[in-house]
Amino acid sequence: MAEPSRQDLKFLFIPVSSAEGIGEYMRSLILADAVVSRWPQAQIHFILNRDAPYAANCPYAADLLDETPTKRVAAVNRIISDYRPDVAIFDASGRRTQLQHAQHCGAKVVFISQHRRKRSRGLKWKRICATDSHLVVQPHFFIGDISWLERFKLWLLHKSEPLVIGPVFCPPNQARQTALLQQYQLQSDAFWLFNAGSGGHRVDGILVADAFAKAAAAMYQQTGMTCIVVYGPNYPQALPQLPGVIGIAAINNTDFISLLSAAKGAVLAGGDTLLQALALHVPTLAVSVSKDQFARVDSCVRQQLCLKADFNAAALVEASRQLQEPQTINRLKQQMASQGLSNGLDAAIAQIEALL
Repeated sequence: MAEPSRQDLKFLFIPVSSAEGIGEYMRSLILADAVVSRWPQAQIHFILNRDAPYAANCPYAADLLDETPTKRVAAVNRIISDYRPDVAIFDASGRRTQLQHAQHCGAKVVFISQHRRKRSRGLKWKRICATDSHLVVQPHFFIGDISWLERFKLWLLHKSEPLVIGPVFCPPNQARQTALLQQYQLQSDAFWLFNAGSGGHRVDGILVADAFAKAAAAMYQQTGMTCIVVYGPNYPQALPQLPGVIGIAAINNTDFISLLSAAKGAVLAGGDTLLQALALHVPTLAVSVSKDQFARVDSCVRQQLCLKADFNAAALVEASRQLQEPQTINRLKQQMASQGLSNGLDAAIAQIEALL
């Protein structure tokens, strides 16, 4: 494929942005880094909610709004008018009028959906017209096929079906993995990794990350293996000090994936990190910590790809004990290998390149 005629391409990332979740922002950050790797002279700009704890530390230029960008139609459209992006990437975000305005300003519009309801929203008539590429960041066994009516609308409008690419993450980095294992005095396949998502989720007033940390301490007592707990950038407290548990406040995706791929197993929330673990064939215990995660976790369990536990200390400890059993680890690894899950990052960049 011929190179784009301009090297100073302008990309605008507009992820869902809140004080709780972080998945959409992290995915956008991963894509932005990959864009810069592909087009070193590209300009990158984000629109974020200023209340999101990560907003002030975004490594790229960012406009900060008082709410998630979807709710600030006029403000987002003004930024689009001023910035004039070549590509606007709406990750689970955006009103139809924002997508239309981006197209009107000359941008190629990419919409990313992560579950059926969001995908269906992206397949409404006027949104189809305002979207140049629709990427689905879930495995096909979970998201399923689109309806006959949605397929008919796409046919009438001469548009392609949403492309199912699966989870998007940085590939493991061998040099960083070696450095991280040395830094934390770990050996590959001889530690457990715990992460409850962004660190800001609460269930019945309890921080999910705290419950995960207690389960990690119990896992250490049972196995003698060190446990890493990644608390997340939204974790609002000082990190607990627990025997056999190494706490990490926050970590970039490259380092997280490099540690995850070296772990014996993981206890994770049911968001993007769960799918990343499955693609890396890491035996995993999944816990749903927000309403959009229950269906995803149940679907993965039906496929026998992971274990699951309810959110309470006893259930977490018991399920963690099951995860330690060699026959369970072998069965999960065999099932993950049979599903063919992989990293969708290359497919996403290829779609963007095709648009240009």
